Amino acid sequence: MSLKEKARPIAAWILSCLLAALFIGSAAGKLMKAPQVVEMFQKFGLQNEVLLIGCGELVSALLFLIPRTHSLGVLLLSAYMGGAIVTHMQHAESYVAQSVILALIWVAGYLRRPELLGSFTPKMA
Repeated sequence: MSLKEKARPIAAWILSCLLAALFIGSAAGKLMKAPQVVEMFQKFGLQNEVLLIGCGELVSALLFLIPRTHSLGVLLLSAYMGGAIVTHMQHAESYVAQSVILALIWVAGYLRRPELLGSFTPKMA
């Protein structure tokens, strides 16, 4: 097995674990109703949705980590980050960080399961 073949799964798991830790930490802040989080959600007009969004984020992050449900986790985290991007756009705030995280989700998804993007590769006859 070449170095490249060994490095890909290791890099995939490192990136996946870092992303999952980010989302789990973020979800914990929402579920514990951290003052900064509540303040931000009030500004966005989502103060009544903090727990729902936190639960969705936590479930999505866990699905992303589990190999069998990884593809579903990629899709759910993508939708979650899309919502975050749009929310920041609506309030004229920077959405660069959310966009980078979204790109990293797909990089991790591809590294773990290259067939995830199989519909974008040309079919050989």
